[in-house]
Amino acid sequence: MQTHTLTLALVLVGTAQCGTRDNLARLYAPEAAVTTDAMYPVTIHAPPSLRGLQTNLRGPNGEPLDVPCASCHSTQQFALPQSAQQLGGPHVAMQFAHGSNQCRSCHDPDHYDRLRLATGTSIPMTEAMQLCAQCHGPQFRDYNRGAHGGMNGHWDLRRGPRLRNHCVDCHDPHAPAFPHFTPMPAPRDLPVHHSSHEGASHGG
Repeated sequence: MQTHTLTLALVLVGTAQCGTRDNLARLYAPEAAVTTDAMYPVTIHAPPSLRGLQTNLRGPNGEPLDVPCASCHSTQQFALPQSAQQLGGPHVAMQFAHGSNQCRSCHDPDHYDRLRLATGTSIPMTEAMQLCAQCHGPQFRDYNRGAHGGMNGHWDLRRGPRLRNHCVDCHDPHAPAFPHFTPMPAPRDLPVHHSSHEGASHGG
């Protein structure tokens, strides 16, 4: 009897361990191939700050007016500063807290309205996510898996499209760390749940 019990226990333990490994393998396995014919698109939001400076002005139809970077940087020559303290013009109040980086760490020194990858490749400002991914690999990995960054729409792309946030929707690229927040107090009008036995008469 003891021999059968021990054998059964070993079988159960072995099964549990294999099941755990199997679950981990499925968790990190590549996604299964799906046909894209019936799939809705996944769109990454394009923040207006990547197209130019935002203003508080409105156009004739009420649309917000932005000033493209090229409005200044394609017509005038500016020396790329070593620090944010040397900035002037519309950038004079910009705060910078992004490690030991300098302006030229990300901005193309030959085309200030563009970015430069670590390989030296110049890319448009709207492709800033490529630049972020160079140093923030774990976050970009989690973003690709859907665990980092917000989104709206459908998990199942067979039912509808999905809109994903861009890095700079949540992070200021010049000071990306989130500030410390003070939690709000709990609401005072929480509903009161009464027990089903409360108020019931008890015989005695």
